[in-house]
Amino acid sequence: MWNVSSRPITLTLAAAVQALVTAAIAVGAAVVLVETLSGDAAAPGAAIPLTVLALLAAAATGYCAWGLLRLRNWARTPVVLTQVFVLVVAYYMFTSGQYAVTAVMAAVAAAGLALVLAPPTTATLFGDDPRGGGPGEGG
Repeated sequence: MWNVSSRPITLTLAAAVQALVTAAIAVGAAVVLVETLSGDAAAPGAAIPLTVLALLAAAATGYCAWGLLRLRNWARTPVVLTQVFVLVVAYYMFTSGQYAVTAVMAAVAAAGLALVLAPPTTATLFGDDPRGGGPGEGG
């Protein structure tokens, strides 16, 4: 069973933000899949590979959220990269005039980065060892 008392709130919230991003990716994949199956996809030849890629991305980001909850230090780098990618997508949403979507995406990504890079999260995942050994070292 998990020892919740050893997990700081920043780590739990970082995992929740990562799970939120995972859910958004999965919903996007489902929308593309439904549009493809109903014949409404703009480019049906590209829709199936896009759906598969999005489902794989959702699985990967979900696995990283699970890794954070299990105090696995390997999960931090992919979570940081996920949030950076969200910021990149937010930028492109901004350039296309999608300002509300941009604001939400940027806020989620900023929160995710702040939480996963917070000192309590770092201390829990990596301990005091500057080389990265800590409680989450094992797989």
